[in-house]
Amino acid sequence: MTNSLFLKDLEINVRSALQEDIGSGDISASLIPTEERAVAQVICRETAVICGQPWVNEVFNQIDPSIKIDWDVIEGSQCQIDDVIFKAYGSAKNILSAERTALNFLQILSGTATIARHYAELVQHTAVKILDTRKTIPGLRLAQKYAVTQGGCYNHRLGLYDAFLLKENHISACGGIAEAIAYARRFAPEKPVEVEVETLEQLEIALKAKADTVMLDNFSLETLRQAVVINKGRALLEASGGYDNVSIVAVAETGVDYISIGALTKHCRAIDFSMRFV
Repeated sequence: MTNSLFLKDLEINVRSALQEDIGSGDISASLIPTEERAVAQVICRETAVICGQPWVNEVFNQIDPSIKIDWDVIEGSQCQIDDVIFKAYGSAKNILSAERTALNFLQILSGTATIARHYAELVQHTAVKILDTRKTIPGLRLAQKYAVTQGGCYNHRLGLYDAFLLKENHISACGGIAEAIAYARRFAPEKPVEVEVETLEQLEIALKAKADTVMLDNFSLETLRQAVVINKGRALLEASGGYDNVSIVAVAETGVDYISIGALTKHCRAIDFSMRFV
């Protein structure tokens, strides 16, 4: 993910979220005198990996650049119940107008980072890398993928444009695994090519066609082990199949290079934060 892409997406995300929340104006905050100053602190109500500082900072900056934000925790670090996460200094009415949007970003991205950390720690005794997928909240693709990395996992492709992932329907429409890979090489030779297979026979075909990565879809543990032996390092192997806390460890120990987990971004639970004026 390039820095320019990330920053552009960040600004757009925040602007859209603020428009959605504030609309024609925050009528509740309008009751507060403009000159009223405040210090607010945000507290985390549960153990979590903190993520989303760039979004929080951008929310307050777009609302009122004079509001000062002091972070008490480092991005990607774990906090405990009742830890103070950050403090905001400035206009009371503007702090309140920014509060919900800022906390919305913080709670969902911290939730994503927290579940990513959980999965990363489950397989830390192996060399496998846990990958996210495209099963993200619409509009928050780059934000959630950023959160995944803060939790200690890794990004798969960002979208449909930066890498090939040839699945069953692509393969069928192209006439076969080898044909689909050949078409991809001709169409965009600079892009990595990954192909999904469901059997060891299909794996052999993908390897002969020189796929960069092969996704092993719903392989049993024994078949995954056989695939690693057959592969002999010729391609990167990615296991996929809706693994849980127990099965993911066994899959990691088969020797595959990657395990893709849609739950990193689609099953995340928002972390509980609250803001209080001091």
